[in-house]
Amino acid sequence: MDTNSGDVMVSIRGVSKHFGHLEVLRNVSVDVPRSTVFGFIGPSGAGKSTLVRTVNALEDIDSGEIWVDGVSVHAPGTNLNRLRTEIGLVSQSFNLYPHLKVLDNITLAPIKVKGRPKAEAEERARALLASLGLGDKAEVYPTRLSGGQQQRVAIARALAMEPRLMIFDEPTSALDPELIKEVLDAIRGLAQTGITMLLVTHEMHFAREICDRIVFMAGGEILESAPPEEFFAHPRTQRAREFLSAMLDR
Repeated sequence: MDTNSGDVMVSIRGVSKHFGHLEVLRNVSVDVPRSTVFGFIGPSGAGKSTLVRTVNALEDIDSGEIWVDGVSVHAPGTNLNRLRTEIGLVSQSFNLYPHLKVLDNITLAPIKVKGRPKAEAEERARALLASLGLGDKAEVYPTRLSGGQQQRVAIARALAMEPRLMIFDEPTSALDPELIKEVLDAIRGLAQTGITMLLVTHEMHFAREICDRIVFMAGGEILESAPPEEFFAHPRTQRAREFLSAMLDR
């Protein structure tokens, strides 16, 4: 395969990883075309979060290769700091700076890392906040926001770096049920912009709605990969059928 193909944003080839004696990823391979949303689902401990964290080298790998837009992530000599500026990550932890106002949380990295002029960074930050329904929160400290609002600020902060790829790692798992919808709505809107997205989630109905492809993992392996209509209607493996039965009956 041509790993520099313009049609592929992320290429994962034969990736394996151990935590001590525990094999958490086992010969995983998947290609993510540009401008698609791939949903990674499966039981807890399946390796989903570990896999997406290897894409920006927050987790190392024991074997295999990963390319992001033609760059070999784990190759010696790869500038990981530069690569990570092109990959937005939103996880269940908001990791906002409590001593900085929302606007400053969002503009810090574009100014310090990418050298954006302050006025330009602030203009983009305010536009992002407005697009996420937070236009009136720029001068507020994060501690004055709800969990759902903080997570949307975290999304704005990631987007402020103008990434080529967004990774969402269980972005709603730390939220109360009434706050989940506002974050899912924000991700839904982002999916419509055409940015490439990797989404780890337990929100099955949401994954079915916005994903171009569902990747089902269990035991550190990809057991199924299919369009959502096909996967949810006709899962091929018994493990996937059991998982969906448990999740959709909640």
